[in-house]
Amino acid sequence: MEYKSQIMSQIQFEQYYKNNYDALSSFAFMLAKNKMEADDLVQETAIKAYKSFHKFMEGSSFKNWTFTILKNTFITKYTKRKKSNVVSLPVEEMEYASLQQTVIEDNAEQKEFVLLVKKGMETLTKKSRLPLAMYLKGYHYDEISEKLDIPLGTVKSRINYARTKLKDWVKSKKK
Repeated sequence: MEYKSQIMSQIQFEQYYKNNYDALSSFAFMLAKNKMEADDLVQETAIKAYKSFHKFMEGSSFKNWTFTILKNTFITKYTKRKKSNVVSLPVEEMEYASLQQTVIEDNAEQKEFVLLVKKGMETLTKKSRLPLAMYLKGYHYDEISEKLDIPLGTVKSRINYARTKLKDWVKSKKK
């Protein structure tokens, strides 16, 4: 006896999707912890599922299939975001950050302070300056530890020491 599976129709797809929308939304929110990101995940999942609904075999679990698509989409987005160090902040915080940056750029006093900090960095020993410089460029402690081939605790200690020394140096020059 030959088994012949039926491929679902577009109408069936839409009905299955409507029936599972709330579950998908809840799952997306559980992963993303953010309503907007969850909505984006559900929408992206719908698009991906719709593009390949002809591959879905009748009798399989539509819910499991779409949950897998959603989970894989989330993992892919998370991995890309982590690699590019993208920050997900609410719009209000992003506006404040950009406003603050503009104020700093327009303020001659702040520019002078930045130059002072750069000079202060030069006064640090290489073993203190390098981990701090890497940290300020966005490296994480574990990445610095790996690149410099020193223990994680040493990295944290050197960065803390460098911050303290730099802060004291800048303070002494501002007086």
